[in-house]
Amino acid sequence: MPTPSTATLLTRDAPRWPERAGRWLLAHASVFLFLAGWELLPRAGGLLRTFIAPPSVVARVLWDILRSGELAQHAGVSAFRALSGFGLAAVLALPLGFLLGGRFHAFERVVSPVLSFLGQVNPFSLFPLFMLLFGIGELSKSALVFWVCLWPLLFHTTTAVKQLDPLLVRAGRTLGCGPLRLFFRVIVPAASPGIFAGLRASASTAFFMLVAAEMIGATSGLGWLVWNSEINFQIARLFTATVVISVLGLGLNALLGVLERRLVGWKGAWSA
Repeated sequence: MPTPSTATLLTRDAPRWPERAGRWLLAHASVFLFLAGWELLPRAGGLLRTFIAPPSVVARVLWDILRSGELAQHAGVSAFRALSGFGLAAVLALPLGFLLGGRFHAFERVVSPVLSFLGQVNPFSLFPLFMLLFGIGELSKSALVFWVCLWPLLFHTTTAVKQLDPLLVRAGRTLGCGPLRLFFRVIVPAASPGIFAGLRASASTAFFMLVAAEMIGATSGLGWLVWNSEINFQIARLFTATVVISVLGLGLNALLGVLERRLVGWKGAWSA
């Protein structure tokens, strides 16, 4: 019986590019339609042309402020404020979440109502208090980002640890794992999906609150750029800064997604 040649096997296993391209276009059709509508509607005239900058204009303004270095300056300041607040929240929330979800069940039941109340406090109402305590400099803005990032990460971590399968812990102890080995080899990996869910929820709110903070008492940053463009009626710059903020937020979320797939890749394999 003749065996298929190497060329036949390669042809059979080769990806069908038209089919893959069609699937890609279908998956991104909403993006293309959105961009097309965004470009065409302002050019129809009227109020839309006055108050909405089309993507082609946004791209031109983006290139101009990139070339001048203005965007790098504002984006760098905003990124530092967002990442410092986000990082401090992670440093506090992760250990506290493991403690509350682990051995200290009685303490968790006592403090849970207070933590739930604090987590529901509107951060906008706290910003004047942060300004009084920390001034109008960098600390108050990072503190606001810290506040909004703390609670999602704390609650997700606590819940993830509380929902661990007790059989995993017992199996680890049966296999001779000491406390530290059990924590790093069993508890942390098993709780990682919930922890990353908290990290991504916190990251999605970090830039959102930062923009609000930079609109008050700031002289730099992307939020200040939005506010300054608004009061000077520079619509194209306003839209450009808004797009950059969205891209930075999506970029941080995507980075966490890549990190999650690398560290928690077993979850997908287990589900399959």
